[in-house]
Amino acid sequence: MTYLRLENITKCFGSFIANDNISLNIEPGKIHAILGENGAGKTTLMNIISGLEQPDNGKIYLLEKPIKITSPHEAIKLGIGMIHQHFMLIPQLTVTENIILGTENCWYLNLHQKHQEIAALSQIYGLEVNPTAKVENLPVGIQQRVEILKVLYRQAKLLILDEPTAVLTLTEIESLIAILRQLAAAGNTIIFISHKLEEVMQLCDTVTVLRRGKVVATTTTQAATPQQLAALMVGREVDLNLHKSPLLQGKTVLSVQGLQVADDRGINVVRDVSFQLQSGEILGIAGVDGNGQRELADAIALLRTIQQGTIEFPNQQTEIIGYIPEDRQTMGLVLQFNIAQNLILKAFKNLPFCRQFLLQKAAITQHAQAAIQVFDIRTTSENIQVSQLSGGNQQKVVLARELAREPALIIAMQPTRGLDVGATEAVHLRLLAERDRGAAILYISTELEEVMKMSDRIAVIYRGEFVAILDAQTATIEEIGFLMAGGVK
Repeated sequence: MTYLRLENITKCFGSFIANDNISLNIEPGKIHAILGENGAGKTTLMNIISGLEQPDNGKIYLLEKPIKITSPHEAIKLGIGMIHQHFMLIPQLTVTENIILGTENCWYLNLHQKHQEIAALSQIYGLEVNPTAKVENLPVGIQQRVEILKVLYRQAKLLILDEPTAVLTLTEIESLIAILRQLAAAGNTIIFISHKLEEVMQLCDTVTVLRRGKVVATTTTQAATPQQLAALMVGREVDLNLHKSPLLQGKTVLSVQGLQVADDRGINVVRDVSFQLQSGEILGIAGVDGNGQRELADAIALLRTIQQGTIEFPNQQTEIIGYIPEDRQTMGLVLQFNIAQNLILKAFKNLPFCRQFLLQKAAITQHAQAAIQVFDIRTTSENIQVSQLSGGNQQKVVLARELAREPALIIAMQPTRGLDVGATEAVHLRLLAERDRGAAILYISTELEEVMKMSDRIAVIYRGEFVAILDAQTATIEEIGFLMAGGVK
């Protein structure tokens, strides 16, 4: 018997069709992946299943009975729970308090009894957590366990996981995969949304691919290859292997010595970092999120005051730094501005965009149209607000602006976070073209496989220190993963 069946689900936002007659069967006790480009309709479909959105047309069946999911509360009553990419936890509360929040409707709460219940539940499912620990003191991998326990405590039988490995270490990902397999073996049904094809192939039984709001294929992981799935997602062949030209190092572009940088609280989070970066070279920085990467990138981009040490740009002008920030929406773009305006944020005072203190509309439009074509920004007009673009196209706007002046140094901070395989390929090819031009690139990412593919050398950062700088050709994923977790070389 099919556990969940969707029949001709359609959802529109104005004239945009997010879900177009989607029909889908989810089998009980299976792990079912939903793949698709940014903007393919995955999130909308999951929001419908979890009660956050209502479909315009179509029917939903649970165990072959028609249902209406009018709210998240109704979804959980039906046994459907969603674990969001950005955790919905209150840091100041304990594990137990977070898990039971909103479920108890009584005058007296026996917290000790609840601790015991949560401890028993965590042991049953192999989700070891300390029920009395405050969430703010837990690593992200354990916080995710709390999120899973939250839906299990509410007796969810269908679990929806949205990009669950985005902020996890390799060890935490392996642990999560083992947990999900155990949950499925115990009879739970899982919908798994991810951009990482390797994870889907390793974990899932069945895969449904969405493209532009429609189902284009449903297959098993045994019958498909990552290349086939990538092609189905984007509608063309995608080369998952990066082809780099041989390294031709040039002059030193960046020299960092004994660098110490504090975070916004005044605590030193970058400690005694020293390295050099040459033109035509990509130095990757591998590390778990929150180990000082953001502060290091901001300092080198001259956006943050350093506490100690030096940052030098031998024979280079500091103005020609291209900075692709970690969060394109809060740091990389002005969402209320259109594409053309965002493309000149760093150059609006200069010719040809400004003449005698007046913006030159024709020059700005021409510049935007050229960038849209070169960077394949999917839009109907340069006057569209960037807030209306998909994440991949927003990132292309940032790239187009930051690379426009052919910078000598490019700082790429999480440049493919949240992007599908097609948009990721576009970002990688553009950065490799800049490397071939002679740019020095600092490539910072928590995606270890990407760092290894893109880099010529790899610096492993742990608690703000470079614990090793390795040759990317000889380094192994196990070695780097060990160092990222605090191992000593």
